Amino acid sequence: MRLTDNLKTEKALKPSRDTWFGRITRLFDRTAIDEAVWAELEELLISADVGVNTTAKLIEKVRRRAREEKFGQGTLVRAALKEEMVSILKIDVQGVSIPPSLPKVVLAVGVNGSGKTTSIAKLAYSAKNEGKQVILVAADTFRAAAIDQLKSLGERIGVDVIAHQPGADAGAVIFDALQAARSRNAQEVIIDTAGRLHTKFNLMEELKKVRRVAAKADATAPHEVLLVLDATTGQNGLTQARYFTEAVGVTGIFLAKLDGTAKGGIVLAICDELKIPILFIGVGDGLADMASFDAETFVKALCS
Repeated sequence: MRLTDNLKTEKALKPSRDTWFGRITRLFDRTAIDEAVWAELEELLISADVGVNTTAKLIEKVRRRAREEKFGQGTLVRAALKEEMVSILKIDVQGVSIPPSLPKVVLAVGVNGSGKTTSIAKLAYSAKNEGKQVILVAADTFRAAAIDQLKSLGERIGVDVIAHQPGADAGAVIFDALQAARSRNAQEVIIDTAGRLHTKFNLMEELKKVRRVAAKADATAPHEVLLVLDATTGQNGLTQARYFTEAVGVTGIFLAKLDGTAKGGIVLAICDELKIPILFIGVGDGLADMASFDAETFVKALCS
């Protein structure tokens, strides 16, 4: 993980560290770790968006280690807590073999207001800075504003944007984009899909169709289904992740707005309950304000 990513993560998590998780780590400054400490730890973890189920698992593992390893100091219990948090957050990324002659196809999904289009622009900006030729796809054809926003961001970054008129068939836009990517020898295609409520059946069915269209152009595509979640939504983000995973097989998460009022604990709940890896985090409003996710770095920044 790059040093700049470490610094960005630390800066983004400072508000959460100074409040919720700062209180958690200070619990173990006490000489005696009694039932009152465990009860307060449970309350703080749930309040920090870790969730009831994940909190129970986490505390049970730490308490068992404290008994078996005969921890006599609060500092050792605190270290065990951090280690168990890292263990939860370490999810293997399932890579897909991409034919060398074809671009990597990333399907970005999420609800309106999650920061999806901005997060896509950050990914494109990062890829372009790595020397890759990137194509953005405006497949959110329901909203003219979404198409205009992606075009504007593409112009700022200096990457091509494939778009049709508002109301056009999203599948047709994606098909044309993948054809263009081949002819232009692009290395990466990032598809912006319509923001939708995860509880709307018809909209989720259309998202499935979008995935099928991508697979027609390239049987191995999409190579990544990236769910953009607003970190400030807390436990509702876990519900969204569950619905989108069932519909289109989410392979990774971009956790946006982590620098806002997010408490940080939702990351643990997502990784524990859904076993979906967090790939990137949004740490600000600028195009460069994102970082690759790393479990050790995240826990250190949260609980230092």
